[in-house]
Amino acid sequence: MGTISNYDRVKELKDFDETKMGVKGVVDSGVETVPKIFIRPSDELLEELKTPCVNLQVPVINFEGIGEKDRYNEVVKEVLDASEKWGFFQVVNHGIPLKVLDNMLQGNQMFHEQDADIKKKFYTRDMAKQVLYQSNYDLYTSKAANWRDTLVVDTSNSGPLDPTELPEICRDAMLEYVDHVLKLSDLLLELLSLGLGLKPDYLKEMECSKGWTLINHYYPACPAPELTLGSSKHADPTFLTVLLQDQIGGLQVIHKNQWVDVQPIPGALVVNIGEILQIMSNHKLKSVYHRVTSNKVGPRISSAFFLKGALSSPKLYGSIKELSEENPVMYREFTLGEFNANFFSRPLDESGFEYLKVSNHGDGKLKEILEV
Repeated sequence: MGTISNYDRVKELKDFDETKMGVKGVVDSGVETVPKIFIRPSDELLEELKTPCVNLQVPVINFEGIGEKDRYNEVVKEVLDASEKWGFFQVVNHGIPLKVLDNMLQGNQMFHEQDADIKKKFYTRDMAKQVLYQSNYDLYTSKAANWRDTLVVDTSNSGPLDPTELPEICRDAMLEYVDHVLKLSDLLLELLSLGLGLKPDYLKEMECSKGWTLINHYYPACPAPELTLGSSKHADPTFLTVLLQDQIGGLQVIHKNQWVDVQPIPGALVVNIGEILQIMSNHKLKSVYHRVTSNKVGPRISSAFFLKGALSSPKLYGSIKELSEENPVMYREFTLGEFNANFFSRPLDESGFEYLKVSNHGDGKLKEILEV
């Protein structure tokens, strides 16, 4: 005889949310199994078996000697090649001191592991806040919650950062890191502009780095990592993303319909093309799906720096004219506010910009491009 399930998902989600202690609070409570709200649907777990994970190497680009003309030109080509073929690459000898990177990772971890009563003061689902702590922004819309907690610092909505808003325990580390990564971001935009055949300051003048968001993830050790994910499959709704990750690993990217591990390299930063740059380049640059697997060891610590632009700007974005002469424009123009609102209206693992496509491209062709 069958049994009637008494499982109330909405209630369990609310109970979890109201603790304001995130996934770390679940782990600290001593659970030995993964709560049902985090378990992926059975069809998704079955589909997982059809997508192999292969032993390939995401491109690694060495910025050493970039001040010399010949090496600079080589790096431009390497960055463009990786952005076209992979949408992801790692950068070494990028100029940010190792101590700054270590302090950022340590500050991130210290925030998430501090006294719960202090941390709870930052907990909110109000995405308009410049600084907020939460677990799963799409908690109530996703099919399964991700095994992670997040400290968000967002200037794309609010304008310049108010340092006093930052948690004291990691304030100095964050301010120093942001200062360095903004400079590196300008260099990356310059390299991409030149690689695309544009003037060096083209992307910067498009205000790609005018607003940014720093997402500080904390992935606790998981008792059954095969049942859940640290971060669901998604593409970033950004111009560009610069990621600092620790040495535990778990980040994977889709390459030729296969998952590839982004192996941690001490001192390296991971860079990936966002959806907005893919649209602007008329698909010359690729924004690819990626995810983070759960792990029995942890916590895994990472900080993703998103170049998102100013969401309040009336500026219209679309395919760059100079890059659209041989191929027809694939998407209509849009504002960053519209693009961002669409992202937050859907679960993380749902495709983000098909609604922008124009009618001169069939669904089959679009699907082929998105799955590269």
